[in-house]
Amino acid sequence: MSAPLLLNAILILIVISAGVAVVLIKFKEKRSSNPVEDFDESDYTLPKILEWVKATINEITNSNLYDMGLNEEDFKRLAKKRSMLKFALKESAYGDVKQKNYVKSYIFDLLYQEYGFTEETINITIPFDDPNLLTSQDKFEILMYKLEGKYKNKALSYLIDKHGLDKLKKVIEGGMTPSYIIIDSEIDDAFRKEIKSLSFEEKLGVVVQRVYQMYKGYGVIDIIRDMKIDGVSGGVNGIPSSTVLYDDELELYMAQMGGAKVPYDYDSIWIFYKGKSIHLSFLSFGSEAELKRVSQNIYKYNMPGPLTEENGYRVNEMKDGSRVVVVRPSFAESYAFFVRKFDIPNANLDTLFPVEKVKNSELVKTLLTFLMKGRRVVAITGAPGSGKTTLMMAMVKNISATLNIRVQELAFELHLRKIFPHRNILSFRETDTVSSQQGLDLGKKTDGSVTLLGEMAEMRTASQVLQSAEVASDFTVFTGHMNHPRALVNYMSNSLVKVEGLSQNKAEEQVVNILHFNIHLRKLQNGFRYLERITEIIPLTEKKEYEDPNLENANQTEVLKAFVSMFREFAGRFTDRKTYEHRDIIRFENGRYIWMNDISSSNMEAMKEYMHAGELEAFDSFISICKSLNGGDYEEIVKDGVSPLAALESYRYTEEEFI
Repeated sequence: MSAPLLLNAILILIVISAGVAVVLIKFKEKRSSNPVEDFDESDYTLPKILEWVKATINEITNSNLYDMGLNEEDFKRLAKKRSMLKFALKESAYGDVKQKNYVKSYIFDLLYQEYGFTEETINITIPFDDPNLLTSQDKFEILMYKLEGKYKNKALSYLIDKHGLDKLKKVIEGGMTPSYIIIDSEIDDAFRKEIKSLSFEEKLGVVVQRVYQMYKGYGVIDIIRDMKIDGVSGGVNGIPSSTVLYDDELELYMAQMGGAKVPYDYDSIWIFYKGKSIHLSFLSFGSEAELKRVSQNIYKYNMPGPLTEENGYRVNEMKDGSRVVVVRPSFAESYAFFVRKFDIPNANLDTLFPVEKVKNSELVKTLLTFLMKGRRVVAITGAPGSGKTTLMMAMVKNISATLNIRVQELAFELHLRKIFPHRNILSFRETDTVSSQQGLDLGKKTDGSVTLLGEMAEMRTASQVLQSAEVASDFTVFTGHMNHPRALVNYMSNSLVKVEGLSQNKAEEQVVNILHFNIHLRKLQNGFRYLERITEIIPLTEKKEYEDPNLENANQTEVLKAFVSMFREFAGRFTDRKTYEHRDIIRFENGRYIWMNDISSSNMEAMKEYMHAGELEAFDSFISICKSLNGGDYEEIVKDGVSPLAALESYRYTEEEFI
């Protein structure tokens, strides 16, 4: 290339570069309506920062790229970046942690590069330089930011366990009533022990989190919701903010609380951790408006419909599989939400029944395994939070992978395809336009072999359970809140009486002929969860003939006595005839699991019909060991040999067994 041509090319390149630089500078100037050098101290307060971030991101996502005169490459780059940001802003509001982190990193870059933070000005936003001025919320969020870098989603677990924050305390109601509560002084103490120094980037990271949770997040529970805990709720204690309190009432409340501030519904944040319901009294949403904002945003994944005064509540799931329930006035006395998280990665029998914690846990795991191998209809019962859904998830592993599974739920909770992505599983849920009955009817037409039903909380659901077990699948597993086998049978038979119009006796007979086992779970106040019993429901099918009174030569008095006797027998059978008995197979007693009774021969034979050669051998071995226990320790017997469960897990199936 000649010198003049080379010089012209260089000049053209300089002009183009200068043009692009001018465009980008103009775009930056357009986004930053307040130049950094013009800021005063008030510009570093959180409300001002939040306002600037909102305006800047709104400008970025809504500006017309065609008006900027960009070349094709810069146009595509900015268009892609804007599209990614729009997507992240939308998905982060549904509980998508990955997209949330993208939005936070974007806000971090905006504040770091364009807002003009320095080591001095960042202390205006949050007084990092003076711990005495930090609020409990400030200290908690600093703690979580630091610990999250090391422990990730176990940061809150570390904080609670390391500092014993989940211990019973006598704090509320004049110190007379013990409760699980974390108070300001405990956060202060943990902060002093854990936080020695903060870099500028760490301080800015804390500010970014605060801005994000006020902008697109869930307020003060935003970090908490992402942690490895059982759940989080809000708006469930304190005086509803709509309540008018008079001076004498305020004085009475303050006297009861030792002069402390009267808590309102927006001062209510609770977590469910290791089976304990713990009040985080050091945190608050700050206002009714913020509690309302969080409640109206936290359930929005997959657009389930608006939360209106007419419907009063919504049940939905979040993007990570958490179940969320939201209520509002006038259905509830205040706005409130309940997020229930399920430990999907640890939903297995080994985790739920660790042999090192409770003696004879392998006994329970082995029987649960064979109940699924034997295709028994099982009801898993227990109080809320006792682990019913998690146990159902874990038991699915022992259902043959050749069987297609159909799930009917109120809201998606099991998420079995996350645990078993290679199995044929499809879940249905009830919607405003599709009832659970319609979902169950449709499931019959989808080649399902096993039906799993969520919580049996209504009589129509109980009827659907029986329909499913009778005609819709090989067997059914479902959950409920009943606390005794009699209560379970009564509820289901009463449902048939009401929904199907059957007589009480007929309904009860139908229930006990379909329902095989009841697994009941318990949760103690200290959070300890265990399987209280596995109970077999045994129908009584024998019909006793009436005794022949032989009245050929009887006189009138003897005939009358015989008639009265037969009538009593008839009336007794008609009004109080036993259709079943329940028998505990395994019980939890004195800190260990005990084999109480053998499984009935009818159930054992029915279970064996569905088992293959290796399963049959392991099952016979298991039953033989259990018959010889006499209250002894199962694990002591099997530890020196091959346990039935280990034999089952190592068994290799042949093609012929499935023909």
